[in-house]
Amino acid sequence: MNMNTFNQFFFGIYPYICLAVFFLGSLVRFEREQYSWKSDSSQLLFHGQLRLGSILMHVGILAVFFGHLFGLLTPLWFWDFIGVSHGTKQVFAMVMGGIFGSAALVGLILLIQRRFKIDRINANSSWQDKLVLIWLTATLCLGLCTIFVSMGHLDGEEMVKLMQWAQHIVTFRGGAASYLEDVNFLFKLHIFMGMTFFFIFPFTRMVHVWSGFASVSYVTRAWQLVRRR
Repeated sequence: MNMNTFNQFFFGIYPYICLAVFFLGSLVRFEREQYSWKSDSSQLLFHGQLRLGSILMHVGILAVFFGHLFGLLTPLWFWDFIGVSHGTKQVFAMVMGGIFGSAALVGLILLIQRRFKIDRINANSSWQDKLVLIWLTATLCLGLCTIFVSMGHLDGEEMVKLMQWAQHIVTFRGGAASYLEDVNFLFKLHIFMGMTFFFIFPFTRMVHVWSGFASVSYVTRAWQLVRRR
């Protein structure tokens, strides 16, 4: 397998495999294994460090996720229309990604310490629980490392390649993989780890994230009338 074929598979075909498993796998999990659809909190086993670690991890990960989502998928013409240069957008992404990414990393380290160091939690943890924490930490570390790579070229052109790749993928346009041929290997590895996380998502406790998004429906739910006896 030459490098062009390798690049085409992992950044032109593999994203669709991951997304298909992500959506279909979550649907099958919800349909067939609803009793396993939970976050499996370890709070009752040991409370220490859970609150701080959980808050830092969730706030950081959600901020990084939505930052990637809007940063990569917002069309280039929009940034040009509002007068934001590619370089300015890249610096903003680096600063915000560094802040929230670091917060998430601290939270993950605290949660990993609990998961592996506390005997009761370790004994009641599945290998999927540990894999999720390790995979998220590795993906996050790679993402933070790309900040130092980006500091070497602040014109934003490499960021534009990443945006064009992501927008070609979600709009099912051909030639998406070609935009990543010349980007730094750290970006490619970070993207691969991120895509693979979506692949393993339906087989882990992470499916409870769907319930978190679904809870927004409670805002429009009808009032419940409770009467005293």
